[in-house]
Amino acid sequence: MEENIEKKQELKSRLIHFFDKNKFKFFILISLIVITIFALSLFQINVKKKNSLIAEKYIQAGIYLANKKNADATLIFEEIIESKNKFYSILSLNTILEKKLLTDKEKILQLFEKTEKIIETKDQRDLIKFKKALFLINNSEFEKGKKILQDIASSKSDLKFLAEEILSN
Repeated sequence: MEENIEKKQELKSRLIHFFDKNKFKFFILISLIVITIFALSLFQINVKKKNSLIAEKYIQAGIYLANKKNADATLIFEEIIESKNKFYSILSLNTILEKKLLTDKEKILQLFEKTEKIIETKDQRDLIKFKKALFLINNSEFEKGKKILQDIASSKSDLKFLAEEILSN
């Protein structure tokens, strides 16, 4: 039993000695951990603020559309796409296409390209490519549109069936 008590005291003295010897390193490590947690928290707050601002811009553009101020709405939608927000950029592009807010094909194709670069999931990327193909076909660029549809049809996309059906017509 005395050996057990001596071992505990020896272990305790070793730990105290180790801590005294490396006190500065422990202080730096704890400081780095606290600073990292603080920085990550600030980063998350910043991301949430940006998301909120972009959501407000999207709503504002919708209000402009309802008030027949298409030029103002278009500018805001383009600004949202430029912000590279993964959610609202896609919505903005869809709204521009649905409401036919832009007539310049090159500008719309640039917006498609920017949106494609933002997207991370394959399903969303395929959907954007599918919409781009339909846009090209509707704007007399049949070969480019068909090529994109063939790429979708040859892949393991969920839209494979639709692409094949359009190509067969």
